[in-house]
Formats: sequence, C-alpha cells, structure tokens
Amino acid sequence: MLPAIYDFWYQAFEAERASGHQGWAHSFSFLNLFQYITFRAACAGLVAFMLSVMFGPRVIRRLISLKVGQPIRTADEVHRLAELHGGKVGTPTMGGVLIIGSVLVSTLIFSRPLNPFIAVCACTMAACGLLGFCDDYKKVKEKKSDGISSRKKIGWQLLIALTAACFLYFKKEISGFGATPQQIADGLAGYRLGPNSIGIGAISFPLFKVPIVDLHWLIIPFFAIVIVGCSNAVNLTDGLDGLATGTTISVALSYAFLAYLAGHFFMATEYLVIPHNRYIGELAVFLMALVGACFGFLWFNCHPAKVFMGDTGSLAIGGALGTAAICTKQELLLVIIGGVFVMEAMSVILQVGSFKLRKKRIFKMSPIHHHFELLGWHENQVIIRFWIVSIMLALFGLALLKIA
Repeated sequence: MLPAIYDFWYQAFEAERASGHQGWAHSFSFLNLFQYITFRAACAGLVAFMLSVMFGPRVIRRLISLKVGQPIRTADEVHRLAELHGGKVGTPTMGGVLIIGSVLVSTLIFSRPLNPFIAVCACTMAACGLLGFCDDYKKVKEKKSDGISSRKKIGWQLLIALTAACFLYFKKEISGFGATPQQIADGLAGYRLGPNSIGIGAISFPLFKVPIVDLHWLIIPFFAIVIVGCSNAVNLTDGLDGLATGTTISVALSYAFLAYLAGHFFMATEYLVIPHNRYIGELAVFLMALVGACFGFLWFNCHPAKVFMGDTGSLAIGGALGTAAICTKQELLLVIIGGVFVMEAMSVILQVGSFKLRKKRIFKMSPIHHHFELLGWHENQVIIRFWIVSIMLALFGLALLKIA
C-alpha cells in the first residue's frame, strides 16, 4: 500500500520538478521515506507488534469463549510430564491466527505484495496456517491431543510445498540470481559476474563461493523437503511456553538481514559473494513483520502462557521460514541459523529410530526440550537456554558470510 503511494507521489514530484512548479508533491516530500526497505521493514515490525499486543486480549477472550482449550496428553501417555504440564489444561490454542493476521496486514501495508518473493512466502504461510487450523480444530472438537492423521497432514504439506516450489522454479523474476539486464544497461556491462550468477536450481553455502551443485528441475522436490521439514520442525519445537516463538524471532531476523543484503547488487556480488536478486530485498519487510508479530505474541505466550499458537501458528511459521530460506538461496544455512528447530526434529527421528531398531530410547522423552524437563530443569530454564542457543547459532550463521 505505502509503496504504491510513494510511486504516485514520485511521479507527481518528478512532473513538478520538470515543469518548475512546486505543488502538493513538494509539500509531501517526507513520502520519500517509503522508498527505503529499511524504513518500511522497521515500520512493518513495529506495526505487527502493535497489532499483536492490541488485538491479543480480544483474540484470547474469543478463543476462551469458543472453548478451544489445548488438550494435554494424559498421564498414561507421558507419565511425569503430565504432572509438569497439568496446569496448562484449558489454555486456549489456535493463537497462531494472531501471528498470521498481524504479519499479513503489516506486510500488505508496508511491502509490495505483488513482489513474487513476498507473494510466495505469504501464500505458503497462509496455506500452512489453514492446515494447522484444521488440525487444531479437530483436536479441540474431539478433546484429544491427536488431530489430523500424520499421513493426511504430510500429504497436504507436500501439496502446499510442491505448489510453492513450482512457483519458485518457474517464475521468471525468481529463477535467475545475478546481474539483471537493467543493471547492465545502467553501466555494469563491464562488471565481471562472479560465481554468484546462478540459477534457482543451484544450491549454495557461504563457505563456498561457487554453487555446491545444480539440481536443475530436481530442485523442486528439494524445495518441498525444505518447506515440509521446516514446518514440522517448528511444530515439534512448540512444546513449551514461548519456546518456538522466541526461536522464530532470531531465525526470522537473520533471514531478514540476509534478504536485505542479497537485494543489494554490490554488497551481495562484490563484498559477500552471495546470490543476488534485485527483487529479494523486499522480503525483509515480510520477515520483519514476522519478527514483530512474534514479539507481540510472546507478550501473551511467555511463561505462564495465556495462549498457545497451536499448529495454526507453528506450521505457518515453519512454512514461511522454509520458503524464505529458499528465496534467499541460503537453504543449507537454515540448518545452522535454525539449529534449535533442527535439534528438536532430529531428537524425534533418533528417538523413534533407536526404539524401533534397538528397543531402547536415547532420550527420556522427545522432542529434546522434554528430555531436559525430565532431567529436572525448570520450564523457564529450558526455554531461555534454548533461546540463547538460537541467538548464538544465528550469529554464527551470519558470521559465515564473510569467512571465505
């Protein structure tokens, strides 16, 4: 919305300057601020935060009135954990609608919503959020911790992820990373493109200034795996008050920074030697909106939580982060920056694999945050320490940009 207002103002301002007559456009010269991604990204984060805080109490009251309390697994299922989390019974879930709504509204106001990177991330987030909403609704309706069957959920996730992956692969503005014809026409014809001039099918990593491999059309299933994997990893992390929310903040903030850098030609190609696309910088606005929305949600989701995001929020956030990692061409870096999500998912995989193969458990319980709870850590200790790890991993991931 605001970029469209800026475009209208800029045309009027240029017309006035050409005619030598100063009219209304000169009086509204402050609108020039809206051309800067940094300004709009900061505003998007602030507005998303304010929307979450302002509408949070209303959303919570509405969820309580609808009796959408979070079902907690029984003592027969989780034994001692039921004692630790017994007080959470009845806490309203589906709070992810607050995050999704704040992000989409803020993004619509401060970004260019038709930007292909914005569009694919926002649509993936909304679609995954709808799937999570259906899962949460089934849990609440049946008063059980089991929602949609795993097979159905994975099937729908794959459909959403493959749709996003095909869009990313076939959309012309997205499929090329390097100098654009317009940049060459503007005087960069003599600039020698480095190995960062890659296609959408290439897989890169900051330590290597050339693509590791180019999968061509096979990148489509790879993209789908990234989106589905990230979505489920965030879902597994969402087991303690504020754990997934706080971890999302550090990951989204890191990728907002990466998107901004990747959108600037000389910073990306000459200094950092990372994949560049002139449209990608706009994605920073969406990701900062996600950061602001999570800060606002954390206001109510911190221990003791007044509301849970549920699958509505966790699947949506995971889908958005996975898509953002693909858009910036830093899919592998997500393993480091989103290391807490990876750790949570791997703990479940290892636990299930070990029990099926050896009939022995590696952890007291998975995901791993419950293992530390059963070791005697207070819930707040687990949450804050995982936040610290997430921040350190995000800083380490960003530091890799300039090692080689």
